[in-house]
Amino acid sequence: MDEVEVVVAHSERATLRVGDVFLKVDADQARIDAEVEAMALVPVPTPEILWRKPPVLAIAAVSGTPLGRLGEPSNASPAAWAAAGAVIRKLHDAPLPPRLGRAGRGRDELAAELDVECEWLVTNGVLPADLVTRNRQVAEPALRPWTPAFTHGDLQIAHVFIDGDEITGVIDWSEAGRGDALYDLATLTLGHEEHLDDVIAGYGTDVDLDVMRAWSSLRSLLAIRWLTEHGFDPTAPGCEVDVLKSRM
Repeated sequence: MDEVEVVVAHSERATLRVGDVFLKVDADQARIDAEVEAMALVPVPTPEILWRKPPVLAIAAVSGTPLGRLGEPSNASPAAWAAAGAVIRKLHDAPLPPRLGRAGRGRDELAAELDVECEWLVTNGVLPADLVTRNRQVAEPALRPWTPAFTHGDLQIAHVFIDGDEITGVIDWSEAGRGDALYDLATLTLGHEEHLDDVIAGYGTDVDLDVMRAWSSLRSLLAIRWLTEHGFDPTAPGCEVDVLKSRM
């Protein structure tokens, strides 16, 4: 009998693996709805949905291995990173979905959330004030008008699977919807900016690097409290706090 592997688990959701099947348990059915809807619409490889019985979604495992993981060096080739860029471009060029995704939050909402989190980080002594202030400044260019694209919304490198230089699948679509394309690119290269040139080469068009760096700082500032409260360590080498320190 296959063992049950806990892939990720916290108070909001859990993902278990049994053999070649992933069971996603989520208390928020809207996230599952968004994931199922997005995978039916996107023109890129995604996991096969096996069945759904709320609050559980069963999907087939994707072949290959992740492009990498935050905080660890990526062993993927430059061609694999470029292939990831090409797949993201195909996603961003797809017809817009009906939902607004995580990458589609408005300027005022993001600015207000950012101010709250920055104050929390300093007031609670989580990060030095100068580090937070500097990254709040770096984050500012992300708070601008943008042309909507079909975005993944949580395109961390562990969600992109490769076999050699080919992309075999992109997983975890619960945050997908209309949003800023540069949010996806910044998320993919968070902590791995040494691969940015390869990604952009595959993406096939110039991008605003200042805005991408802004999204990296913004995402890191917003994530630290949530990560800490849900059992993750943003201070681990190469992770969110190191991303913020690299802006000094």
